[in-house]
Amino acid sequence: MNNQLTTSSGGRGRFMRSLMKNKWLYLMILPGLLYIIIYKYIPMYGLIISFQNYKPYQGIMGSEWVGFEHFERLFQSPDFWMIFSNTLILFALQLVIYFPIPIILALMLNELRSEGYKRTIQTLVYLPHFMSWVIVVSISFVIFTVDGGIVNSVLEMLGFQKINFLLQAEWFRPMYILQVIWREAGWGTIIFLAAIAAVDPQLYEAAKMDGAGRIRQMISITLPAIRSVIVVLLILKIGDVLELGFEHVYLLLNSANRHVAEIFDTYVYVSGIQQGQLSYSTAVGFFKGFVGLVLVIGANKLAKKYGEDGIY
Repeated sequence: MNNQLTTSSGGRGRFMRSLMKNKWLYLMILPGLLYIIIYKYIPMYGLIISFQNYKPYQGIMGSEWVGFEHFERLFQSPDFWMIFSNTLILFALQLVIYFPIPIILALMLNELRSEGYKRTIQTLVYLPHFMSWVIVVSISFVIFTVDGGIVNSVLEMLGFQKINFLLQAEWFRPMYILQVIWREAGWGTIIFLAAIAAVDPQLYEAAKMDGAGRIRQMISITLPAIRSVIVVLLILKIGDVLELGFEHVYLLLNSANRHVAEIFDTYVYVSGIQQGQLSYSTAVGFFKGFVGLVLVIGANKLAKKYGEDGIY
């Protein structure tokens, strides 16, 4: 017993010494830590209402407990498989088409030898990230609208029939992924460029002496060097499989493309905010978070199995 008390006391003492030694580092961490606790962890208490028939005037403690009723309703809903498949398809488009583009763009930017030209290109591809989705979708509307849009005007001049890109369901997914690429691809290169900058220049010098060209150096040195970063970002991306973002899809959503555009984020908004089904929409959000957690854990274990570091 005395040994346990001594060990516990010694552990507290080491912790306090470490705390005082690195107090300024802990102070820098504090704002971010408070943000996560206040806006990420404390609101998780509200997940309780997904198991209740929540009434705002009764509060969480006074509302009727209904167990898994709302989850059963979700899985039995005729809209569930439509929403689930739409979400998975859009995620697959992001994973297959969008995810590699920041890597390719970072590799291309790394090959530029003129620093001025490189910084100019970086600035141009970063800028769209600072535009809201409202601006991005509005620009797309001006370009693709049937009434005076640039694209349809060119098609008409060439003798082709106008295409209603904004209302035809088959054009929703191409529009969605092109907007994601245009807005986010440049910003996504930041992490990969930072990883590339950490590669030892002597590796490139040795490769040149062995007669390796630029492409061979990229394949044999650069890509293996940033592989761990790619794996970590891929794991985090997989965790967002059902979290595609509300604003972007909602701005593109209309009655003509709902059967291909409705996803969990917009469904939660409609059922929770517009229809007032708070418990049901919370259950939908709970399901999204649970699926993401399972996929992150699974992807991390798979990465470690094949020798990668993973995220924990």
